[in-house]
Amino acid sequence: MIPSFRLAAAFCLPLLALTQTSPQTSALLKKLEGIESCAGCETLLVQLKGTALLGDTAFIDAVAGVCKLARAEDSDVCEGIAEAEGPVLAHALRAMSLPSHTSQLFCTAVLGRCDIPNVRPYNVTFPKPEPEATRPPPSGKKPLQFVHFSDIHVDHKYETGSNSNCSKPLCCRSYTPEDAPGNNSYPAGPNGDHMCDSPRSLEESMYHAIEAFAPNASFALFTGDIPDHAVWSIEKEDVKYSLRNAYDTMASILTIPVYGTVGNHEAAPTNSFPSHATVDPISSQWVYSILSKAWRKWLNNDSITASDYGAYAHHVPGTNLKVISVNTNLWYKLNLWVYEDTMQFDPNSQLAWLVSELQASEDVGERVYILGHMPPGVDDALRDSSNYFNQIVNRYDATIAAMWWGHTHKDHFEITYDDYENQRAEGARMVGFVAPSLTPTSGSPAFQVITVDPETFGVLDIETYAASLEHPEYQKSGPVWERQYSTKESYGPYLGVSGNGEELTPAFWHNLTEVFERDDEVFQAYFARKTRGWNVSPCVDECKKDEICQLRAAEAQYNCIKPAPRRFVMEMESGSREKQNDGEDCHGVSTGSILKEIADRHVKRGYKQDL
Repeated sequence: MIPSFRLAAAFCLPLLALTQTSPQTSALLKKLEGIESCAGCETLLVQLKGTALLGDTAFIDAVAGVCKLARAEDSDVCEGIAEAEGPVLAHALRAMSLPSHTSQLFCTAVLGRCDIPNVRPYNVTFPKPEPEATRPPPSGKKPLQFVHFSDIHVDHKYETGSNSNCSKPLCCRSYTPEDAPGNNSYPAGPNGDHMCDSPRSLEESMYHAIEAFAPNASFALFTGDIPDHAVWSIEKEDVKYSLRNAYDTMASILTIPVYGTVGNHEAAPTNSFPSHATVDPISSQWVYSILSKAWRKWLNNDSITASDYGAYAHHVPGTNLKVISVNTNLWYKLNLWVYEDTMQFDPNSQLAWLVSELQASEDVGERVYILGHMPPGVDDALRDSSNYFNQIVNRYDATIAAMWWGHTHKDHFEITYDDYENQRAEGARMVGFVAPSLTPTSGSPAFQVITVDPETFGVLDIETYAASLEHPEYQKSGPVWERQYSTKESYGPYLGVSGNGEELTPAFWHNLTEVFERDDEVFQAYFARKTRGWNVSPCVDECKKDEICQLRAAEAQYNCIKPAPRRFVMEMESGSREKQNDGEDCHGVSTGSILKEIADRHVKRGYKQDL
């Protein structure tokens, strides 16, 4: 969710109001007010399922009614979200057994009310045993560069001068006459605002900056999320236009190929990616078809899976590198299509396909980059899927050079270990690098220039470039892009790594987390860089412990993130909100977030009354 998402403060519901609403709405609101536990959530699901069985219209009306009655959002937002996502949620509920593993997982992932269930055992099948191989050492040859950027979230309805401090989850639009240019006290500048998504001017500015700061780059990795966060009003045609326009704009300015991936916002409704096994007229095939056509200009003819699955494998011309793009939406907890009565171990057989691609690369000594939108270690990742993916990464760790992600809007990383119960430098097997976003909702717009070995494709350095909205020229002459920091320059001296040809190995990143534990000044500098220096507050005590834990967790079950009620108690007692790499900045408002917020208010009120 964008930091500017401002759900209304505590609300008071007179009994008279209940009598003026539908029975479904009244019953649903009462149940929401009582879900402080897992049992309460299961009871709520009974009510939700009963409403869903009355049909999509009744379900949509009930959800919209609760949202409006609770003043969780403006009426148009409540109605838009319920209409967009209601049929998908109703479909999931009608098929869901209560209680069940699926319902417990739903209560955990969407409403934060149950302990997270244990990972269902599933052993990924590999065609060959793991060879006696390790990561190859750097070649010492002239390095290669590429660019990594993510989460552009371009708002084609952004209006200069419109209200940047509105009542909606996303501002800088003329929603009402009072929000229009000349009628408000917080006029949006021409190049973006922290309360809003990216205007076209900011998007184009970044591409020109990439050309200026990385003139020798060989290619770019774009890890997804193109449409804006106004998910309550976005239509399929809006998304189609956004996808086509974004890739056309990249191609018109950038002189290098762009290897993309599919983000959770690349659908309408947002987050809606049913698997091929789902029996429903709703399909995300149109998304994959548009992206496949957009990507085709940069991909080989053998990258054919993109049109069917939103994933592909591509051999980068002139190199020994294969780029494999995976569709992480099939493993995303807010993709409501995953909550089938019997959840699939491998939706669309994507894991099996990934194994086949990695095995083919291992057989010929090829190096591999894996890219996708959602990092597998964040709270948004289904723990089952994260575990199965982690099995694959550990099996092919000598073939995979690095992994590249987006989604969180923050600048951070995740380490894969051979044994998460015994985390050590020697057991660090892989690193996933998470790119900061272009959209300024959670920090300064940014992109990264990556320097790698041209044969091993091991990472030698990462340089982050950002454009501060607080720069005096930002709204006048345009975004001023500046080199923010170099990973090797900033952290290398603490670990004895300084040579241009020295790789930033998985062991380097583990050792860096140990530096964070010992040296708080270094850690706080890292934490400030996550948002590119914007809206920074100290991260101490439990916040710091959890942050380091999350850096050491490329598998989600080890990320130390707690279900919502337990987290609230800690927040109330500490007086501060825990900082998490949970993808929250990418969610946007949703049916689940609205229901959860209403229930959370009741928990918070009850806790305060008990003090």
